[in-house]
Amino acid sequence: MANEAHGRGEGAGLASNSLDLSTSLERSVQTRIFKIIVIGDSNVGKTCLAFRFTGGSFPAKTEATIGVDFREKAVEIEGERIKVQVWDTAGQERFRKSMVEHYYRNVHAVVFVYDVTKMASFENLKTWIQECNGHRVSASVPRVLVGNKCDLVDQIQVPSNMALKFADAHNMLLFETSAKDPKESQNVDSIFMCLACRLKAQKSLIYRNVEREDGRVRLNQELNPKTSCPC
Repeated sequence: MANEAHGRGEGAGLASNSLDLSTSLERSVQTRIFKIIVIGDSNVGKTCLAFRFTGGSFPAKTEATIGVDFREKAVEIEGERIKVQVWDTAGQERFRKSMVEHYYRNVHAVVFVYDVTKMASFENLKTWIQECNGHRVSASVPRVLVGNKCDLVDQIQVPSNMALKFADAHNMLLFETSAKDPKESQNVDSIFMCLACRLKAQKSLIYRNVEREDGRVRLNQELNPKTSCPC
């Protein structure tokens, strides 16, 4: 009888462990992951933007990204926990050749970055868009345009109206911000949270045009405290 009772206890324990494992796996499956890639020339601040969003700080020292790197941040949107993966890639061709195919695979959203103090980085956006399209990233995948380093007011070469015209022509929202300026940290969050909200709303990841007043997201306004979605 003692052995029989002991056997029942083991069975109950196994059943309990199986139930816990099943529940754990179910929760794991329910956590959605959104892969957002960041594209642009070298030294436009792609890595710094990823650092600011995922870690809340500006890196003390940065070096050129070699190959591909990604950082992850868990966010909660309307009661759902979502993992946002920000994939950062080297801007120099010699560092990215072998990894570029993997980089574009299963992407959910694209962030094109230029340096507002370097006109060449803005002009090269056409090349980055061509590369993106060349790797069969669907036109239905949400894309945004980010002008970084806007804290360097006296050095700006790319006026907002020029960037806005380009963004409108390519069906993108425009964000102007600075990964370095701590005052802009909420605005950097807005870029990725905006995309995460849009992706969450698209259960089948079908892109719907977002409504906007003048085609530009103005980042000098505070987010609505009642929602985690900035746009």
